[in-house]
Amino acid sequence: MICWPCLLKLEGEHELIYLADDSEFIAECEELIVSDDDYVVDSNGLSYLLKFSNKSNNSCVQLVDAERQLAKQEVTLLIREHEFKFSKANVCLTKIEFLTISCAVQSLVY
Repeated sequence: MICWPCLLKLEGEHELIYLADDSEFIAECEELIVSDDDYVVDSNGLSYLLKFSNKSNNSCVQLVDAERQLAKQEVTLLIREHEFKFSKANVCLTKIEFLTISCAVQSLVY
């Protein structure tokens, strides 16, 4: 079971998208061009693949358990890459650390 909030990681991009709940996930999928290579990481570090029941309609996307749990350090690395892109190197990335994966996900609430 997905533990919200989550992060949406788009393939080939360092940007992460914060998703508070499943309705935000659906809304983001309708607005973005998402692919099978994108994935979601929940607050426990579990990853989910995007599965489309209709490729021409992103609103028909479901999350399927990828059977992979990211470690806290892997999630931290994703957030460091995200912050590097948007901070233009004005932030000391090595100082970005979190107590838990849930704290890491919550750090992206804007």
